Amino acid sequence: MLFVTNRRLAGPRRSDPGRFVTFAEGDGEPGVSLYFCERQGPGRYVELTAAPFFSRLRRSARQQILLFVHGFNCQPERQIFPDAGRLQRLCDALAPGLVEVVPLVWPCDDDFGLVLDYWDDQRAAEISGLVLARILGKFIAWRDRLGREEACLKHVNVLAHSMGNRVLAVALASWAHDYGCVPALFRNVFMAAADVPDDLFAPGQPGTVIAGAARNVVVYHAADDLALRSSKVVNVKNRIVRRRLGHTGPADLDTSPRNVVAVDCDGFNSRYDRFGHSYFLADPEGRPGALLRHAVETMRTGRVAGLAPDRRRLVLEPETAQALPPPANSDQPPFAAPTRSGLAESS
Repeated sequence: MLFVTNRRLAGPRRSDPGRFVTFAEGDGEPGVSLYFCERQGPGRYVELTAAPFFSRLRRSARQQILLFVHGFNCQPERQIFPDAGRLQRLCDALAPGLVEVVPLVWPCDDDFGLVLDYWDDQRAAEISGLVLARILGKFIAWRDRLGREEACLKHVNVLAHSMGNRVLAVALASWAHDYGCVPALFRNVFMAAADVPDDLFAPGQPGTVIAGAARNVVVYHAADDLALRSSKVVNVKNRIVRRRLGHTGPADLDTSPRNVVAVDCDGFNSRYDRFGHSYFLADPEGRPGALLRHAVETMRTGRVAGLAPDRRRLVLEPETAQALPPPANSDQPPFAAPTRSGLAESS
């Protein structure tokens, strides 16, 4: 598995392609250096550096790239890489050969108590966003060095979970601040249980930059997400009073950019885990969950699955995940057609 990180590595900071590296144990401080690596096994990583990393992705047999930005209080071998591995296997089960999952590993604390971790990780997410913005610069520089015949034509998508959406928003806002705008690099940006303010897409807010960088921005939200309720309490304590995007979706969808879509996941999120927060992977039976099925079909077609013309809201129900996709030689579409028990439209 390929990955990018600004976590501190043990040993010299200077990049050295081909060297074996490990994360600095117990060091959760966000670093200013970017490392482009391959995970060969638990705790065994090889540094590739940027150009060989992008070349590997260009030569991948899979058709598209899915950048995975994890949430807070996550450690690489305990949560991040296992989640990324599950995400890859579930995507392969739904659409073999469609996407290659590439985690962006930003440093989180591992203190005792989630509330202690939360505030530290929020600061680390902001700093990491500034650092990870440099991925765009390295990618654009690599792309510009390629000739027209060698151009990379793979679609790039992003799945950001929880506080990973803060990392994404800061990274793109930082790039836009420095260069005036962000190029339209992404086909789809999926924001799952986003731990950012619900006015993120209001005029002049960072979300407008996210929308400008993607064809589709899909916001998955659930009002009974208990982890985001705790987030709101922590932010109120620190005199920041805003509802979270992952609870309600955009505060005012009418004034949000037109390519932003809100998807209500109340019908299944609390069935997938007890906090109703990590519902972007599998259902309780280990099958690809409703959110992931929706995201994979959106990546496959380039259009938000189940969305009727002139509609910007969907209600996603768990029944969508009941039927497996048909065989590859089937004439039926690989995503169940919207029904009253599947994808229900709402205005």
